[in-house]
Amino acid sequence: MRKVERVLAWFDETDFARHHPAMLRAVLLDLAGVVYDGEAPIAGSAEAISRLRAAGLPVRFVSNTTRTPRRALVEQLAGLGISVADHEVITPAGAAIAWLKKNHRTPHLVVHPKLAPEFEGLQFHGRPAVVLGDGGESFDYGVLNGAFRQLMAGADFLALANNRVFKDSDGQPSLDAGAFVAALEFATGVKATVIGKPAPEFFHAALEDMDCRPEQAAMVGDDAESDVAGALAAGLKTALLVRTGKYRAGDETRFEPPPTVVVEDLAAAVDWLLANG
Repeated sequence: MRKVERVLAWFDETDFARHHPAMLRAVLLDLAGVVYDGEAPIAGSAEAISRLRAAGLPVRFVSNTTRTPRRALVEQLAGLGISVADHEVITPAGAAIAWLKKNHRTPHLVVHPKLAPEFEGLQFHGRPAVVLGDGGESFDYGVLNGAFRQLMAGADFLALANNRVFKDSDGQPSLDAGAFVAALEFATGVKATVIGKPAPEFFHAALEDMDCRPEQAAMVGDDAESDVAGALAAGLKTALLVRTGKYRAGDETRFEPPPTVVVEDLAAAVDWLLANG
């Protein structure tokens, strides 16, 4: 009898989802500035994620970090008491590797030394593609000029992210990869293919992993441009801006489309989603 009841319940849920295509079915979360700030968790974030999972909402963590390998992100989250599987963390490096293999290109890496091992041990074939991320202190004229010469010789151009700034470990804003992307675009006339947020394909890849359509998903981020406007432009149902991380007063009015709602932090975002999803 219990088996019959479970089957009937499954048909009821499937029928409900079919006739309510806009219902919330999945949540995408930024990491830095939303779940944690530097090495410290943002208050209530671990509990908020647990509440999403308890409500039956699958979660993917979509990060634009181009300094940290995915495995290190998973370990960092575990250290904060948040257990996640590798496939639940979506990064630009992983998306870039998939692009390189699909398009038969060999990477010319202009990335942070900590990220370079992500590309090691993989077989790539074909002409070069410059892969640019936040190189931190490893950026200098020689490195950028090497990338410039590759692009001038016909290499493709992949930008792991195109963010303007990020909140650094000292709590202050620092220059992100976007300025270096713009410099190489200006110098070469080659337009970069942006792999991370706000590229619609980045959001869609995370949703495909959950078999979820954009209009059934919500995004929570601290970057009004890449996280929020990017998600809404990609067709997501809802995008919430939190007042933590890199948020600065007035961010909600600086970019289009504007956030669905602005909330204090991830805990408040989950309150809103569970009440309005």
